[in-house]
Amino acid sequence: MAALLALATGCGGTGGDEPTSHPTKDTSITAEAGERFTLTVDGENSSTRSHWYLATPKPDSAVVRSRGREYKAAPDTEKMVGAGGSLTFTFEAIGKGSTEIVLMHCTFNTCNDSTASPGPQTTAPSTAEPETITYTVTVG
Repeated sequence: MAALLALATGCGGTGGDEPTSHPTKDTSITAEAGERFTLTVDGENSSTRSHWYLATPKPDSAVVRSRGREYKAAPDTEKMVGAGGSLTFTFEAIGKGSTEIVLMHCTFNTCNDSTASPGPQTTAPSTAEPETITYTVTVG
């Protein structure tokens, strides 16, 4: 399942400023300390056990920190039972350096359905591997 990637950057601090979305498939992100950015992936659907997770290894918390995630139903499907949508992960650039953010897409046949720490584990004996997207983040 292809992922819809969106990178949004903006000053993440005050006044209710929302990041501006810029669709991209570029997995290299450059940010300044204090800047917030989002990564949006499609294919989130609880009814089909299709979930996106922030995978391990987690990003270096001295460089970026997770600021939450938000689900949004696909357009025109908000009232449709079983319809999927997208999941947006928000991060904040903290300090200079470089780190990786790995997002993993688990389906019913690739990972168990546990959200407990340390996160989803690949199930056995499935031969299917979960889809992953690795972003390299550089904070200047």
